[in-house]
Amino acid sequence: MNINITDLESKAREIRYSIVKMVGPGQAGHFGGSCSLAEIIAVLYFYKMRHDPKNPGWEGRDRLILSKGHAAVAQYAALAMCGYFPAEELPGLKKLGAMLQGHPDMARTPGIEANTGSLGQGLSIACGMAAGIRLDFSKAGKAEHNMTGHSKSPISRIYCVVGDGELAEGQIWEAAMAASFYRLDNLTGILDCNRLQATGPVAERFDTNPHKEKWEAFGWKVLETDGHSIEQIISSLEQADQVKGRPVMIIAHTVKGKGIPFAENNAAFHNGIMSEEQFELACGALCGQKYT
Repeated sequence: MNINITDLESKAREIRYSIVKMVGPGQAGHFGGSCSLAEIIAVLYFYKMRHDPKNPGWEGRDRLILSKGHAAVAQYAALAMCGYFPAEELPGLKKLGAMLQGHPDMARTPGIEANTGSLGQGLSIACGMAAGIRLDFSKAGKAEHNMTGHSKSPISRIYCVVGDGELAEGQIWEAAMAASFYRLDNLTGILDCNRLQATGPVAERFDTNPHKEKWEAFGWKVLETDGHSIEQIISSLEQADQVKGRPVMIIAHTVKGKGIPFAENNAAFHNGIMSEEQFELACGALCGQKYT
């Protein structure tokens, strides 16, 4: 598959711009941790994952579970760009009765695989999906091989995005043990390591470091990447595909609020409210500008 880095960088900027427009001025919105995911979401939806907006329930699709469900705004932007639902739905974010709520809702929104947002639960859901798909694949693969002499379809992969503040939840580590024990090598975790949680630096609130050593101790293959480098994200995801017999955790080093000058590395905009002036500043900063 040809990789158009410039196009993916453009998609990431469009995701950030949509995040700012969806939240808008005078309304609280989780755009700090959503903007830190823009490149990761862009690579997953527009390069890496097998999925079909015209058939969201396609059995052969890869799945994305956003365990840090408060960052759903980034996922909504990508889903609209892919054509899962009309872009006209985006301004209705968090409105009563609207399709797009503050946290993902699989009953309301095409393309959402699980209801998440109660921190710590998404990785357990991802483990269950990965295990179930592997069992189904094993049965289907044997049947296909018996009929044709070979199996063609690759197994679906589960991608699960967790936050570094979220690692304080005990359920994360129960899921980490289960994934390792059951050798779920079709599960790739992505740790959005932006070093900030809702009330301040992770290291000062509930220090979840060291990340690499912990995930390795739980039996995972660990990769590290610059979470804003399209090339590095792609490389890490491709490496994860080659790992057999255990799950992979990609530690993505990111900047909370990336691309918004007043929000970068600012915990106040974990779920902040932009003034009209800040809203205009953010829109201007994101229009056509490449961030490094």
